[in-house]
Amino acid sequence: MNQNYIIPNEWSIIEDGFEKERVISSESLFSIGNGAMGQRANFEETYSGKTFPGSYIAGVYYPDKTKVGWWKNGYPEYFAKVLNAPNWIGIDVEINGENLDLNKIEVRNFRRELNMKEGWLSRSFEAKLANGTQIEVRIKRFLSLDLDELGAIHYEIRPLNKSAKISFNPYVDSGVKNQDANWEEIFWEALDSGQETDFGFVQARTFKTGFNVVTYMKNSVFLDGKLQEVLPKLEEESSTKIKLNYTLNASENQWVSMVKFGGYTVSTNHPEEELISAAKNLVSQATEKGFEKLLEEQKRAWAKIWEMADITIEGDVKAQQGIRFNIFQLNQTYLGKDARLNIGPKGFTGEKYGGSTYWDTEAYCLPFYMSTKNQKVARNLLAYRYNHLEKAIENAEKLGFKNGAALYPMVTMNGEECHNEWEITFEEIHRNGAIAFAIFNYVRYTGDFSYVPEKGLEVLIGIARFWHQRVNWSEAKGKYVMLGVTGPNEYENNINNNFYTNYIAKWCIEFTIENIDKIEKEFHSDYVRILNKLRLSKAEISEWKKVAENMYFPYSEEHKVYLQQDGFLDKDLTPVSELDKSQRPLNQKWSWDRILRSPYIKQADTLQTFYFFEDHFTTEELEKHFDFYEPLTVHESSLSPCVHSIQAAKLGRMEQAYEFYLRTSRLDLDDYNKEVEEGLHITSMAGTWMSIVEGFGGMRVKNDQLHFNPQIPEQWKSYSFKIIFRNKILTIHVSHEGNSFSVDGEEELEILVNGNPVKVEPGNLVKV
Repeated sequence: MNQNYIIPNEWSIIEDGFEKERVISSESLFSIGNGAMGQRANFEETYSGKTFPGSYIAGVYYPDKTKVGWWKNGYPEYFAKVLNAPNWIGIDVEINGENLDLNKIEVRNFRRELNMKEGWLSRSFEAKLANGTQIEVRIKRFLSLDLDELGAIHYEIRPLNKSAKISFNPYVDSGVKNQDANWEEIFWEALDSGQETDFGFVQARTFKTGFNVVTYMKNSVFLDGKLQEVLPKLEEESSTKIKLNYTLNASENQWVSMVKFGGYTVSTNHPEEELISAAKNLVSQATEKGFEKLLEEQKRAWAKIWEMADITIEGDVKAQQGIRFNIFQLNQTYLGKDARLNIGPKGFTGEKYGGSTYWDTEAYCLPFYMSTKNQKVARNLLAYRYNHLEKAIENAEKLGFKNGAALYPMVTMNGEECHNEWEITFEEIHRNGAIAFAIFNYVRYTGDFSYVPEKGLEVLIGIARFWHQRVNWSEAKGKYVMLGVTGPNEYENNINNNFYTNYIAKWCIEFTIENIDKIEKEFHSDYVRILNKLRLSKAEISEWKKVAENMYFPYSEEHKVYLQQDGFLDKDLTPVSELDKSQRPLNQKWSWDRILRSPYIKQADTLQTFYFFEDHFTTEELEKHFDFYEPLTVHESSLSPCVHSIQAAKLGRMEQAYEFYLRTSRLDLDDYNKEVEEGLHITSMAGTWMSIVEGFGGMRVKNDQLHFNPQIPEQWKSYSFKIIFRNKILTIHVSHEGNSFSVDGEEELEILVNGNPVKVEPGNLVKV
């Protein structure tokens, strides 16, 4: 834990008191989004202190030219950037001629709240300006779930000690930059701007990718809640910016307020010639409803999400706050409405990782969306990769692979690889395995096999062809080996025979062959279509089998464990517990050379194999591997603690499982890795959900049935969650007194609890 200023609360993230040094951290933590757009919690008014401005539009990106010391064949030409979008929230404020800037004035009673239950962000404070005017300020902001191109701000000011002339200066501005631009480029080309009374807009297009965006605003001003007919003055007009001025006189203790509606209309959703009219239509709807009615609709929309997605924890407020924060941010980032979109590791909260799609989606996020949304949402995530199959084949061809071998990108916006680190771009090929595992996981959970003959088998064949070509035959070992790879543990690069990579390659081939056989028997017309399309022969499949049957896995007879890679035992295996705390996190304290020569593991690697393929190993094997690798794991990847929490629970080590759960659930709230200023760890938040459902709840799917092995941390009185399993909604409640299960609808559901069959009938609460 590196920060502790967020006040524990079951439904809200709350900050009391204004501290300049934590402004950027709070901008990340209080971020808001609605699946189509999002923004960091920047102040609406001028702030001259240290800040990280950020607004983002889903699917809008720029191919920033890769910047490297030297070029390598096959290297990605660009690193995709999620673009800092034009600013629509800006409202400069003047009181009696003085600019409101919290960096320069005395601030009292500062409070910020992100209400997760209802989906809004608020800020309030009192301030004394240099001119002697004392004011109270209240601001509330949200991004509409129902009208997902619309945001709303209610900004109120009350002079406390004298009358005041108050000027609101709302603006929209496309003259923005990315902090992480490789070449300090400007990504937006200004096209147009305009104003019609209270409505203003700027239109801009991204260079290279050609996304056309209208950023708009519509403003209204009020005095003690009554609408004022104030004709705005055009304060500033350029090709990139429209700024208006509204000035009102307020008596002492009289509230003056502005309601600002704004957002983005985008060429991905509208014809370019209709972007301005689409914006006008949105503000017309918003104005007719008004801020309060839109807010009520927002509350209802979030209530519907929470009805299915909520996890309740009784007796541990920080744990409850943590899981809800994770669930809230996941839903702010991706709601499954648009199959063109995916889930970036930072979501709408920062620029690191480019906002692109990683293997995190398939490995960590899919279970959350399968269990809390309708089946179509999860299928859309799979279809996203099918739609990029041709690009995956092109990616492999650039590296010398042929015959339709597919290498899915480590990082992508449109299917092309766009990562800018060679050891990940070329070597972290295990991501292919996660794509295949997601298909297996989807079918296992939903029972929907139709995806495989329709789309999935083509993906699996491309991946199997890649693995077949990627291995080498080792005469010395008499086995197929995988050279020059990086596993999930990115603190080892360019190593040979990473256990996880070799194991998932073998499994991918076997799973592909299994599905080819099934489709030949049960979907013969699809079988013929696919084999003809891909020119797949029995002889080629036979060659795959040889690789799968003869894959090499490094193993230590001394320790009785599979080795993370061939040279792992050549390292000094000093446990993390003996490291001086001043040396952590390693990625900020040590040179990369020192990290690569150390035994320390960034995230679950060999243990990731045991997580994915738990049924392939005994509990005794899991325990031996957990005891060997966990003491060497520094968890400096956000994706690590959740896997360890699930496995500690599997081993009955609930105190350890609970500690890992707290770390994953409060990773950002408590800033464990000293990097929350850069944005939140969105994709790992799905792992927090898994820590409870799969870890403490012990949920598994085996032989088409749900299995539970519920346990509860001693710190909790109870916990409960819902899941959708094959179109049935099951509620699970766990306490120290026992477990209960209920099912919605009209059909019963037979599950297994601690290995025993339990029939759950609608309308009956079953206690176990």
